[in-house]
Parts: sequence; C-alpha cells; structure tokens
Amino acid sequence: MEEKKNILTYEGLRKYEDELHNLKVVKRQEVAQKIKEAREQGDLSENAEYDAAKDEQRDIEARIEELEKILKNAEVVVEDEVDLEKINIGCRVRILDMEYNEEMEYKIVGSTEANSLKGKISNESPVGKALIGAKIGDIVEVETQAGTITYKVLEIQRSN
Repeated sequence: MEEKKNILTYEGLRKYEDELHNLKVVKRQEVAQKIKEAREQGDLSENAEYDAAKDEQRDIEARIEELEKILKNAEVVVEDEVDLEKINIGCRVRILDMEYNEEMEYKIVGSTEANSLKGKISNESPVGKALIGAKIGDIVEVETQAGTITYKVLEIQRSN
C-alpha cells in the first residue's frame, strides 16, 4: 500500500527539517548526557532521573521517526506558482461568513501543517475541501455538524 503524500508549503518543509535537525543533533546529545549522569548514581531500579531520561529518549526517537516519515512522503507546493484564479493549497484566502457578516482569512495547507489557531486550515478539512477550486465571488456551502455554513470568497492571494 502506498503511503499518503504529505502536502507541505516550503515554510512547513523548513520547519520540519529544522525540528528534525534539532532533535538529532541537540536533543539526542542532551538526553544521552542525562542517561549517563543518572547511571553514575548507581542503582537504576529506583532511579527516577534514569527513568525520566529513558522516557524522554523514547519520545525523541518516536518524533524523529514521525518527522522522517513526513519528510520522506513530502510533496512541496511551490507557492510562487500557485494559480490565483482559484483557491488551492499554498494560497491565502479572505472569505465572508454570510450568516454573521464576518470576514476571515485562512492559509490553505496540507493536513500535516494545519493549525487553526494560526489560521492554517487543511485542504482535507470541511472548510478547506469546500474552498478548493472556488474563485473570487463564488458562494461556497460547507456542511458541518452545526449545519450548513455559507461563505463568499472575497480574495485569493499568495501566502508569502
């Protein structure tokens, strides 16, 4: 079975590469030092520092594996080449919530990069999925658990 492609913006790719580098170069060394110091204290059976360091090491290795998998299957969207005629991954959109007459701005990203608190919504989310392919002036309806929400596309621009 082929693994799912992780669609990333260039900014997202850099962020993951930097985190992976930091984990491999800095964090691995720090936790190895903690384990060494805890070992030097003697009896490991009741050594909380040793247990904590081993747990931290396990977490770091799991995150490294996760990041390597994301990067191995990464497909980078070149934001400078995004077609601004219609909404796609890598663009920033300004939309109007028709019911509340409220403007919102989102950056459409792949699911691994999504972060609603930073205004980055996934192309696989209900709103993202509904917006993909829409043009300025289009009315888009999004089915949610709370009912149907209607948006009007006001602007499409490059995100960088």
